[in-house]
Amino acid sequence: MKLDGKEIAKEIIEPLKKRTEKLKDKKIVPHLLIIMAIDDPRTKSYVKQKLLRAKQIGAKVTIKKVSEKVSEDNLLNLIRKANKDKKIHGIIIQRPLPKQIHEDEIARAVAIQKDVDGFNPKSGFAAPVALAILKLIEVSLRQRINDQKSDEMFEFLKSKKITVIGKGTTAGRPVINLLRKLNLNPKVIDSKTKATEKEKILKTSDIIILAVGKKVLSVNQVKKGAFLIGIGMHAENEKLYGDYNEEEVKNKSSFYTPTPGGVGPVNVSMLMKNLVEACENLSK
Repeated sequence: MKLDGKEIAKEIIEPLKKRTEKLKDKKIVPHLLIIMAIDDPRTKSYVKQKLLRAKQIGAKVTIKKVSEKVSEDNLLNLIRKANKDKKIHGIIIQRPLPKQIHEDEIARAVAIQKDVDGFNPKSGFAAPVALAILKLIEVSLRQRINDQKSDEMFEFLKSKKITVIGKGTTAGRPVINLLRKLNLNPKVIDSKTKATEKEKILKTSDIIILAVGKKVLSVNQVKKGAFLIGIGMHAENEKLYGDYNEEEVKNKSSFYTPTPGGVGPVNVSMLMKNLVEACENLSK
């Protein structure tokens, strides 16, 4: 069964509208700053989704474009200025970043109260992509086990074998970190995993989360009834594709997410949730 991320996103967006309206009664508008240096098709797609969701909840977004040749010092100065700006409640440094920029240094520069992307190790926010994965799993289990309570669903999840393919900084790593924090202990497959070990892991996996950015999973590697969540995407002739062929897996998996329209809308909705929470906290 295909999980429609757009429909699931509505569950998140509707309550956020009400919270934003309450803030506006106090003449406060949640304000997100996006600093971006690379303007490729994937980045355009991500930013477009953020603008759309922000508009839906009544938040403001400012996009600050900088040169791909921007120095790290200049980028850090922009971040420091935004940290001090009381009218900005959330800051995103849009990935990918130019090669001359050290991502870890940039992540640590964002104020933890405004780090709505959750990249600062001390951030008060979980990464939206990791929250999105949990939401998608929750919805699938809700359909499968008749609206069980969240604590019961986590017990159910602990009995399942979860695998994450890819451990990049923007998707795989934050998902792995949150799953481990919840004691769900996922298996991790990366470029160093031997082919035989990869096959063995995948064949026994109940939930497979893919965060690579190219096709890395074929239907014969999937266990019957497995749940597939595709975060990664890549562009071909300006069209976006995921990490597996949806037509191949749809009859073998119990649930799968499409690309686009799967993880993306839920991810951005969780980002908006973090933004509203940041605004509420900073406005107290």
